[in-house]
Amino acid sequence: MSSSSQPIQNRSNTQIGRIDSDGTIRDRSSTHVGKIDSDGTVRNRSHTHIGKVESDGTVRNRNGAQIGKIDSDGTIRDRSYMQIGKIESNGTVRDRSNAHIGTASGIKKEWAAVTFFFFVDLL
Repeated sequence: MSSSSQPIQNRSNTQIGRIDSDGTIRDRSSTHVGKIDSDGTVRNRSHTHIGKVESDGTVRNRNGAQIGKIDSDGTIRDRSYMQIGKIESNGTVRDRSNAHIGTASGIKKEWAAVTFFFFVDLL
């Protein structure tokens, strides 16, 4: 990971936000909108716990219920283990139909999955 902030772009390559190397999520105006702590805890702009990405890729909501899974190859699954997307090694983000929906180069795939699939209201 780069020590700087990395852009998150939509399918039109328009920057929709950034993720800092410490997991801070910023919108297109560089306003702090959330954070992914080193232990995988996902927080909103008020620093309230809204979910967690566990070390095995399991994604949980604020109540601890499993809402998805991030496979080691970047496949993103919903709570029923149906594929809903993929984060490719080059940062390309694809939806369940394999359509390009964005880019998150230089960002951990778990962080990209948080912003594109699980806690999309952060951006």
